[in-house]
Amino acid sequence: MESILHGAMNPTPTSSKNSPSAASRLDVATARKFIDETWDRSIVPALVEYVKIPNKSPSFDRDWKRNGHMDRAVDLIAAWCRARPIDGLKLEVVRLKNEKGEERTPVIFMEIPGRDCDDTVLLYGHLDKQPEMTGWSEGLGPWTPVLRDDKLFGRGGADDGYAAFGSLTAIEALERQGARRARCVVLIEACEESGSFDLPAYVEHLAPRIGTPSLVVCLDSGCGNYEQLWGTTSLRGLVGGDLSVEVLTEGVHSGDASGVVASSFRILRQLLSRVDDPSTGVVAKEFHVEVPADRLAQAKVVAGVLDAEIYSKFPFVEGMEPMSDDLVELVLNRTWRPALSIVGMDGIPPTASAGNVLRPKTVARLSLRVPPTMDAEGAARRLKALLEANPPYGARVSFQYEKAGSGWNAPAMASWLEGAVDAASRDFFGKPAVYNGEGGSIPFMGMLGAKFPAAQFLITGLLGPGSNAHGPNEFLHIPTGKRLTGSVAGVLHAHAARARA
Repeated sequence: MESILHGAMNPTPTSSKNSPSAASRLDVATARKFIDETWDRSIVPALVEYVKIPNKSPSFDRDWKRNGHMDRAVDLIAAWCRARPIDGLKLEVVRLKNEKGEERTPVIFMEIPGRDCDDTVLLYGHLDKQPEMTGWSEGLGPWTPVLRDDKLFGRGGADDGYAAFGSLTAIEALERQGARRARCVVLIEACEESGSFDLPAYVEHLAPRIGTPSLVVCLDSGCGNYEQLWGTTSLRGLVGGDLSVEVLTEGVHSGDASGVVASSFRILRQLLSRVDDPSTGVVAKEFHVEVPADRLAQAKVVAGVLDAEIYSKFPFVEGMEPMSDDLVELVLNRTWRPALSIVGMDGIPPTASAGNVLRPKTVARLSLRVPPTMDAEGAARRLKALLEANPPYGARVSFQYEKAGSGWNAPAMASWLEGAVDAASRDFFGKPAVYNGEGGSIPFMGMLGAKFPAAQFLITGLLGPGSNAHGPNEFLHIPTGKRLTGSVAGVLHAHAARARA
């Protein structure tokens, strides 16, 4: 069954009266029933409205403030959250200005007092989106919410507009049972897809109200399948920038100049070969690190769990094969090894208007994923030096990098958290939890890891096979959203029990 959705939100079921003492055990069946109903009656309709809003991250919408889409998304999410019947819930939309007096992207900040636990948990997500991208299937589009079977198609639902809804619903599930939990602070930013450049100012500004969390829950990651709870143990960093090669001051007839003037594109190819081997894709050794033994062991488990799903989830053209037939190597390639992608180009006309001209300039947007433990600023400097040294034929070569965000490697997981995550996965998914690294970046994690070195982390999410975040046909898998919400509730309850013990 498929429908294009335009409906309004339905109210969440009215909360029952809380018990006077904090419950020591979570009634999983009751929590599951409430969470499922809330997703069906309230969260999915809210996400339908959210998908319609083209609230692109500021790097993709320089006029985001004037266009108003970001504020619409903030208002929608804030209104839904304010309506939750959670005792003591305080919500503020925080708006700061930068050094130039310009308004930063807003942050939704929520505080919820604990129940029989004075500890603090920080729950994180973001509401900004990637741009439209081409290639959506017929009937689908980035701002057109479509419900097809168990999936909600459209930009941003799983990445990660659901985070605020899921966080509050997990807390409310505990609230309705009078279950013990810590004080919770929920932070939803609007700049993550642009590298979270506004977030440090908010973290500093809100530091007294955030406190010192002993547990951080981030709902902006992925899952290897939709059958169990996945914990993210590492994230690669990113160096992004533009490599420019100039050979002429203006274009000239290719019949006249070719063979005399080197093609800027050929020089670009030569320079890129300094970074990765064109036949294997292996990146230069100065961008590698040694893979820790525990992460290597986890990669072997992931390969055993997912098998061919490691690569079959991608929309390969017929006849295309993955870069290796060793599944463990594919897992490590995606999580702990550097990789270079060309994500955009300038100076090249479309084929329909391409004349026989030797072009004066070619510019390529590079995206170099670097290992989780590598300093991204140092990697950016090395990349710039490698590309600009001794340019072929004396061409004018420059590499200007805009993004240099380091990755993150999770601290050792405490035994209580490992047990809680596995129990939550068994309770709400029916299978044990699995741990894996992610190939993408979440800048907030490195920031929090440095600020709260004693904190434990549960990094998880809904981006599983076929969900295609940032690309066409992006979707949110609704049953996994429900189970993940329940899992968060279970972990929050176990965290409070551990603190009390």
